[in-house]
Amino acid sequence: MDPSIPQPSRAPAVPLSSLPDFDPRGVPVAGVDAHLPAVPAQAQTPQALRARFAHPPVWTPEVVLEKKFLDRAPAHASVLVPIVLREQPTVLLTERTLHLSTHSGQVAFPGGKADPQDVSAADTALREAEEEVGLERRFVEVLGALPTYVTGSSFIITPVVALVQPDCELHPNPYEVADVFEVPLAFVLNPAHHRRHVFEWQGVRREWFSMPYQDGQHDRFIWGATAGMLRNFYRFMLA
Repeated sequence: MDPSIPQPSRAPAVPLSSLPDFDPRGVPVAGVDAHLPAVPAQAQTPQALRARFAHPPVWTPEVVLEKKFLDRAPAHASVLVPIVLREQPTVLLTERTLHLSTHSGQVAFPGGKADPQDVSAADTALREAEEEVGLERRFVEVLGALPTYVTGSSFIITPVVALVQPDCELHPNPYEVADVFEVPLAFVLNPAHHRRHVFEWQGVRREWFSMPYQDGQHDRFIWGATAGMLRNFYRFMLA
């Protein structure tokens, strides 16, 4: 699968989440990448992560462009990929509230559109993370950015990877964020947990990754753009 190569469609594309009765959990799994190696534990330490971004390898992102489903002007955005420095590092994620007009109820990174006063993609990600989940900048160490990811709604997203101190206090914005949770970094950097899905609607074929994670009683279904950016992070870390 190469979602970075746009394919011609025979009908206007639409966001999958707007389709009647669409549930990404119910789409059959086309494959699981258990044959690929996981990122070694020694590469996931704070020191190793800092070194990787300080001297990035030559690599190619796997997922960079979704099929377009909205005819709108491109807009720049950033998300924070927060790695919480627990004894076993974790990735901080949010679940969006159900009433939001876009991607309601989905798992996402903290982030959003760039504002004119933002001086960089990292500034956008840090501002949005503070607005969404109350993560103060003093607890965050920005490591660097991954290549942009273009969504089907024409958002050009820069994923900003950062280390987060575990003693930070979060105060999620209840309008935007229904829940905040953490997934082990080792889980998302192991492709045995990366599932591939294929779905066709009105002649348009869509492909995406999912990374379902059982968080106690909660079934956290990471998919779409969030899973795609995590897949790129895996490729970056393994390169």
